[in-house]
Amino acid sequence: MNIEYIRNKLKNLRPKPVDEEVSFAVLVPLIEIDGELNLIYEVRSNSIAQPGEISFPGGRIEDDESPMEAAIRETSEELLINKNNIEIISELHYAASKSGYFLFTFLGLIKDVDPYEMDFNEDEVSELFFVPLSFFLENEPEKYYMNYYPQADKNFPYHMVNNGKDYDWGNIRYPVYFYKYYDYIIWGLTAKITYSFIKELTNGNGKR
Repeated sequence: MNIEYIRNKLKNLRPKPVDEEVSFAVLVPLIEIDGELNLIYEVRSNSIAQPGEISFPGGRIEDDESPMEAAIRETSEELLINKNNIEIISELHYAASKSGYFLFTFLGLIKDVDPYEMDFNEDEVSELFFVPLSFFLENEPEKYYMNYYPQADKNFPYHMVNNGKDYDWGNIRYPVYFYKYYDYIIWGLTAKITYSFIKELTNGNGKR
């Protein structure tokens, strides 16, 4: 093996998390309603994982597609709209879940679709609702913390670690965000992605 071999092997490398096994992509969908931009949120169906929780459209990235293609496909499938009705505005910041999966996020405009006539895939979505962008510009999320502590499998090789079981693994202090919008609670990764997007619109601060 020589340096030219390594150059050729890595020239088309697309960086990804080292521990990645499964990646997902979501769309942060904007739609104009009566002259005002709104974000679209889904309430997850009772027949899929995390039933009843609020999320953006998205899902697993298939082997033959890019993260952007996955976000567009999933949005098209969940909102029952044509892919041509989705205009990607920008890629947003990546997100990582506490479970270790990696999430690509994209901002998209839903165009040429009547919001009052929007349908959805009932196998995955039980309800759609819209939140004016102004709400997020005027309201900070509530922020709390969860603490996660390491717990190794029974066969973990402590004998290969300096200080063995006494090694200081530390813990993870994980911020959890909440937005309250009427009877809806937008929280977790969905709230974190929302807040990250809003900060980009307000020079790094939540409020304008």
